[in-house]
Amino acid sequence: MDELVQLALSAGAEVQARLLQSRETADAATLIGSGKANELADAVAASQADSVIFDCDLSPTQQRNLEKIIGVKVLTRTQLILDIFAGRARTREGRLQVELAQLKYLLPRLTGQGMALSRLGGGIGTRGPGETKLETDRRRIARRIRKVEQDIEAVRTGRAIHRAKRQSVPLPLIAMAGYTNAGKSTLFNRLTGASVLADARMFATLDPTIRILPLPSKRKALLSDTVGFISNLPPTLVQAFRATLEEVTQASLILHVVDCSAEHAREHSTHVLEVLAEIGAGETPQLLVLNKADRLGPHHEEVKVLAQRILGRPEDGDRGVGAALVSALTGEGREQVLSLIDAALPFDTVRTERFQIPLAAGADIALLHSAARVMRERYNESSCEIEAEVPESIRGRLARYVVVDQVRK
Repeated sequence: MDELVQLALSAGAEVQARLLQSRETADAATLIGSGKANELADAVAASQADSVIFDCDLSPTQQRNLEKIIGVKVLTRTQLILDIFAGRARTREGRLQVELAQLKYLLPRLTGQGMALSRLGGGIGTRGPGETKLETDRRRIARRIRKVEQDIEAVRTGRAIHRAKRQSVPLPLIAMAGYTNAGKSTLFNRLTGASVLADARMFATLDPTIRILPLPSKRKALLSDTVGFISNLPPTLVQAFRATLEEVTQASLILHVVDCSAEHAREHSTHVLEVLAEIGAGETPQLLVLNKADRLGPHHEEVKVLAQRILGRPEDGDRGVGAALVSALTGEGREQVLSLIDAALPFDTVRTERFQIPLAAGADIALLHSAARVMRERYNESSCEIEAEVPESIRGRLARYVVVDQVRK
């Protein structure tokens, strides 16, 4: 219920009251039963509320019956999330994905006006009952769904082309995943120096953003910030955001960001793992990032226990590659996260080499300083001797300068 309140506040609502119903079986007509429905109607009248939000899905019949009894608009958790998404989508892709989810949710909930006719006219084929408005509305929505699905498929094709171009360069993709409002965008900005919108509201980030991430070894990777997950994420949303979530499925490493100050951090982590498995990213290596350490005070023992529990769950298999306690707000733990990422990524392996570079080749000396970790450097009259931890791709470009020790030889 607390989460539903946060969702309502994110959508711009003012919460007047909360009601709970406990019963052994759901009522077919109203879900909550006629007595509770009348109690809800009285509460709405007393608070002068203009809508009621249920923390579960209602059948179209239940929703209509409740609106008749209560007298105001009745919304479900799914509709609330869709409304938030509609207000946050900025790119054409994001708007298409939200529209698709809304249309698929709306289609079975259309109500007609009996045999009220809307498409009758003169001529052959128009005699008789004709079409009802409900039928034409359904067909029109079905056509729009097909059109939006085609547009999203074009987006997926475009993403595949961009992805192929990225993969032609040896830069691995790291995807950030986590519960909504876990601080992913703030951490993304802290790691990459970007200025992505970071907002305390739920689902502040819908459209994926990719930036270059420099690592301590001087290698570079791509970091992607994606939409946050939530418990009971509607299947229509998972399907609609498939094009966006493909960035997660293509990643070499997932940064699983958890708000360690949240009361239900472990449950949030479980929901994220479930969605990752649902979209086909369940076997991708994961680095657990326990964010918002600044809210914990000096005692971190409870967080260490949390990390051990999350990493040690049997159902997680061998995906975990480590854990880091960070504060995206203050920068605490940033270097640890980068070091763990560096150690977990096997691409463009790093090795220690000694180079003897002529002073005239200043560009090659500068390349080592920019793309490798220089450990020792010594100049003489004609050359510069450098010992450095260098990626394999850079070593290949400077192979003519490598000094082969007699012992190694």
